Amino acid sequence: MSLKETILKIPLVCGVYLMKSKQRQVIYVGKAVNLRRRVQSYFKENHPDPKTGKLAADISYVDFIETSSEAEALILEASLIKKYAPKYNIDLRDDKSFPYIEITGDEFPRIFLSRPRKKNKTSKYFGPYTEPRLAREALSLIRKIFHFRSCKALPGKVCLDHHLGLCDGPCEGKVSKEEYKMIVKKISLILEGKKDDLYRGLSKEMDKAAQNEDFELAAKARNQMLALGALYSGAKDMNYYKEAEQLKMVLGLKNSPLRIEAFDISNTMGAQSAGSMVSFFNGKPDKSNYRRFRIRETEGIDDYKMISEVVRRRYKRVKEEKGLLPDLIVIDGGKGQLSAAQKELAALELNVPMVSLAKQEEEIYLPNKSRPVKMPPDSLGLQLLQRVRDEAHRFALGYHRKLRSKNVFKIGV
Repeated sequence: MSLKETILKIPLVCGVYLMKSKQRQVIYVGKAVNLRRRVQSYFKENHPDPKTGKLAADISYVDFIETSSEAEALILEASLIKKYAPKYNIDLRDDKSFPYIEITGDEFPRIFLSRPRKKNKTSKYFGPYTEPRLAREALSLIRKIFHFRSCKALPGKVCLDHHLGLCDGPCEGKVSKEEYKMIVKKISLILEGKKDDLYRGLSKEMDKAAQNEDFELAAKARNQMLALGALYSGAKDMNYYKEAEQLKMVLGLKNSPLRIEAFDISNTMGAQSAGSMVSFFNGKPDKSNYRRFRIRETEGIDDYKMISEVVRRRYKRVKEEKGLLPDLIVIDGGKGQLSAAQKELAALELNVPMVSLAKQEEEIYLPNKSRPVKMPPDSLGLQLLQRVRDEAHRFALGYHRKLRSKNVFKIGV
């Protein structure tokens, strides 16, 4: 296949491209929001930039790697430049105007964006990064997933960063050297563009913790895997991350609710009653984990007993199978439905944050609080809860109608 034909087959997506010589040696690495158009731009006739024209004349092959976001492309570009040291990227690698991400050699390494005049021998550097704004955004997202210190000197007490969930507090011994070392290792894998290695490591960590019945550690590893979506999947997941962060603050949650399970009941005068549970994974419906429940133990109209039955059946099975619990449970209803569901969790000795959302006033009820929380109609957190609640209602209603239609058919026969 000719070079021209190869370029025409490059997709119109975000990613990194590698220009290669006749000997298939990488001579230039770049990133682009639109790979095909960016690569095509190198082959204009009488290119105004002499350096680019010389580069184009040396290109015999082009490879590319698709990415899901600009931030991921930026990180991958820098890691490939470091790996291959392409001759046409020399100016970039030596240009002190571009920032690096520096990891110091301290006992508890400091991680920050730097423009070093002279590199510290004990520090590890990643970059340079061609777009400082994207580098700052990427580092900010990484810090929300894997908490690290950025202070110049380790203080005697935890600072605001710890209270904001950005640092695990090594200054007060709230994280061990070994634990912090693992955090730095995971961050290094991101900056080296080795996201698959990182995902595999987190998956093993999660499975091992679940087998040892350390569900808190398992959930932490799972949450880190989910939160990486904000870095690797672009604006859509970024918006969800903002919604989850807002809910975490308003509801006083320990962790951002990256996996949410919601319950609803549907019945007609107590007949053919059905319950549903929907699961949202990183802001998106995870339909493989939806569950339907035909009400077996409750007769007549009693929403409280029905929600109790469904919640008990769901989480009794999760506990028996040693499955992972969600970060937040949402009950469709008011204070009564919430109290009924909470009693079932307590009986199972499970501790999972739970709220209920009442349709009429869109009020959020929290355990052990007499007054509901009212969020502004345009708040991202409320809109997330509404999406989850409405999907649970749709799913329950669909199953209820299916049961009714079967019953009507039997009566007709």
